[in-house]
Amino acid sequence: MSELFSIAGKTAVVTGGSRGIGLMIARGFVEAGAKVYISSRKADVCEKVAAELSTVGECIALPADLSTEDACRSLAEQVAEREDALHILVNNAGATWGAPMADTDEAVWERVLAINVKGVFHLTKFLRPLLEAAGTDEDPARVINIGSVDGIHVPAMETYAYSTSKAAVHQLTRHLARQMAPRITVNAIAPGPFESKMMAATLEAFGEQIAAMAPRKRIGQPDDMAGTAIFLSSRAGAYLTGTVIPVDGGLTLV
Repeated sequence: MSELFSIAGKTAVVTGGSRGIGLMIARGFVEAGAKVYISSRKADVCEKVAAELSTVGECIALPADLSTEDACRSLAEQVAEREDALHILVNNAGATWGAPMADTDEAVWERVLAINVKGVFHLTKFLRPLLEAAGTDEDPARVINIGSVDGIHVPAMETYAYSTSKAAVHQLTRHLARQMAPRITVNAIAPGPFESKMMAATLEAFGEQIAAMAPRKRIGQPDDMAGTAIFLSSRAGAYLTGTVIPVDGGLTLV
């Protein structure tokens, strides 16, 4: 049974892997025996986190700001210089923004959509040859996009660009899943509230209320996120594609 959920020996790229949900997934992958490349905008933080995770397994830093097509191409080329095949791509890098409608201008929309939607598409496009090289009929390569429960239900806060971008990620996931089959699967994880820098202010102000609302009565923990990503990346998840999995303690049911 342990082999069914094993990702040992696989190679993964986790964007936004130096903090929050990306770090939860990257750490889980490394501890499970995968070779992991992490990217993030801040090179010093990326290198520091990679060094820390390398005490457990194999982790390499490839700093990148994935808000432009050229930057996505550059990251893919750096991976291709080091690897002949890529088993797992986790598109987690993202940006959020919350403000009243009157204060949500064009610059906000451009910034959020550039990294949350366009970046996911472009990096997947440029890494597709490596993913195809890794995928087999029995064990396809995996793309895991990080969406949000805010892309499933209407959030209480005014996060127009963010929630719209995550709904777009869910639809992009389905579209890519159809086009990249059969040797690449594409699924999305839609996290609810987890401890992260992006969620810090919200959880500080409303954490207890959010936890009380969820059927599971708590905030998400690192193992909840890592476990879902490992499942999707292992043989156990090989037949899933085009799915959006809420990892939210049941919050979207409320």
